[in-house]
This record gives sequence, structure tokens and C-alpha cells, in this order.
Amino acid sequence: MKKRILSVLMVAAMTSAVFAGCGSSSTGSAAGSTAASTGSAAASGSAAAGDAEYSMIAGTTTPDAHPYNLGLVKMGELINEKTNGAVKLDVFGNSQLGGERDLIEGLQLGSVQVTCVSTAPLSGFTDMFLVFDLPFIFETTEQARAVMDSEVGEQILHSVDEQGLVGLAWFENGFRNVTNNVKPVTVPDDLKGIKIRTMENPIHMAAFKVMGADPTPMAMGDVFTALQQGTIDAEENPVPIVETNKFYEVQKYISMTGHLFSPAPVFIGKDYFESLPAEYQDAIKEAADEATPYQREQIDEQNVSGLESLKSNGMEANEVEKAPFQDATKSVYDEYVKEGTGCVSPDLYSQVEEIIAQHPAQ
Repeated sequence: MKKRILSVLMVAAMTSAVFAGCGSSSTGSAAGSTAASTGSAAASGSAAAGDAEYSMIAGTTTPDAHPYNLGLVKMGELINEKTNGAVKLDVFGNSQLGGERDLIEGLQLGSVQVTCVSTAPLSGFTDMFLVFDLPFIFETTEQARAVMDSEVGEQILHSVDEQGLVGLAWFENGFRNVTNNVKPVTVPDDLKGIKIRTMENPIHMAAFKVMGADPTPMAMGDVFTALQQGTIDAEENPVPIVETNKFYEVQKYISMTGHLFSPAPVFIGKDYFESLPAEYQDAIKEAADEATPYQREQIDEQNVSGLESLKSNGMEANEVEKAPFQDATKSVYDEYVKEGTGCVSPDLYSQVEEIIAQHPAQ
């Protein structure tokens, strides 16, 4: 509780600093880091940052070089261009403004305006996002993107409208893989007894439990230290997260399990968004749409370059035969694909499966 209060206070202080200093390019900082400013004249060639009528703060849990942040910076540049410098967006990464739950609460409170998060913490608002948490539901990135970009994906994105969040776009984080310090993971039995950090999501935890692992929910900002100190043995994340967080310094093996695909919805606080003039609302929506292909390109590139970087920094990578893992986690579908709170609606699951079937893995 103390940590959450501190986080909210820090966000509020930074918000005040940005609004008070909207006459200059942002150098707001926390924990010794600076925000990536997108509102300067250099970014758009239009009005100077001092002419900005609205200054927005975006928070993420990822480092500046991660595609979440790169996508938000691109979005900010586009907003700046489309509003002729009237709307500015500063991006604070590295969990400077708190974890993902803190950021979502910040949108509701108005202390943060924009964020890009994983779908895992959104299960507390609506069950619709849980469909993305089913293990091995996607075989390819094309399948995941087809769902996100469909009418079904649009319905899921806007299923939190009543909770004070406006969905702007589907960024993404790629397929999640297991890293650990014990041994290469080649079959489900290799996970037995391994204490692995997961997100605070019931389906994620259930999937690792049935494979014999000991899932341990933990905020992203605490993972590196926990791995370094041996509090946990393992974690699971997409390659860009593993590489940009330098987990290669504290992990030896990365096994390409691809057990989950991680969409990353971009949200803006509803109260703040609706307080803006209509033309600025439209500009923000357009900028988010136009930044999405760029963000996904960054993910594609970092999935390749990041894996090479992990290997060059001493990590051992191995591919896995996914069928045994799929068989091991079938019971998770029995437990969670059914009517009821905290479950995936069978109707929604069927709609997603229909879209996937239209994009068979090659």
C-alpha cells in the first residue's frame, strides 16, 4: 500500500511539473531517467513546445529502447504534427510512474493520461481480455494480428470504456518465452519445481502450475533484482523485454516456448480525453492508428536482433516441440473456457477460433 501511495504521489508531482513547465521541452525525470519528449519543434517542425495547449504524460514499465516506448514516441510526434504543436506527449518508461496496475489507476485518477500495457492486469475490469491469455491459442503472429485488427478485437479493446479507459490502438509485445538459470526447457517436465515469475493473471499461473512450475506474480520493476538474488529461478517474457531489460546478465537459458502472445493495448484516460476539443480527440485517434504499424515493425525487428543480442551476451537459446506443452495445458481450457466471472466466454472463444482458422499456420 505504501508503495502504491508513493507511486501515485510521484505521478502527481511529475504531472504538476510537466503542466507547469509546458513552455519548454520536457526534461522531467524520476529515478534518474528522463522522459522522451515528442512535443518539441524539432519533432514536428511546427509550433514550439511552449505553444502546447495540452501536455500529456504517458507511462510504461519498459525501457526507452523497447517498442512500447518507441511506438508511443512515434504516436506523440504524429499528435504534435496533426495538432500543429497544440498537444504534447511525454513518455516515461522503466516503471518510473509505477507498475501496470498503477498506470491504469493513474488514467482513472487523471494523474497519467496515456499508457501501453499488457492485457494481463485488465482481467480485473473485464473478462474479454482473458481470451488472449489462453496458452498456445495462437501459433503465428499473423493469427494474433488478425484477431486484434478484427471487429472482435475492436470490441475487446473498447470493453473497458465504462471503467474510465478509452482504447486507442493495439500495439504488441510478441510471443512470450521462458528464461531460467537451471537448465534448457525442452519438455513440460523441465519446469517442475522451477520458481518462475509470471504476471498477476489467473490463467498464466494455472498454465505453469499444471506443468509443475511454481508461478510467482511480481511487478516487472522487481524482476531483475529477484533473478539476481535468486528469489526466483525464471521468468517468461517476449525477446524484446528480455533483451532491453538485460536479463542476459542474470539468466543463462532462453527456451522458445511461445506459450502466449502478448497484445499491448494503448489507452487514454476517458475523462481527460473527453475534455479535449473534438479535433484533438480525432488527431489522437489517428495518430494511434498510424503509429501502430511502426510499433509492430519495431517488435518484428527486435525479435530477431534481440535474440542475437541475447546469444552474443552469453545466453543459450533452444527451440521446443510445442505439442507436449499444448497437451500439458489442455486442462486450463476446461477450467477457464466457460460461462462465469473470471472465465472466457465460449462464444467469444469460438469467434476468435474462427478468425484463427482463416489464417492457418504455414
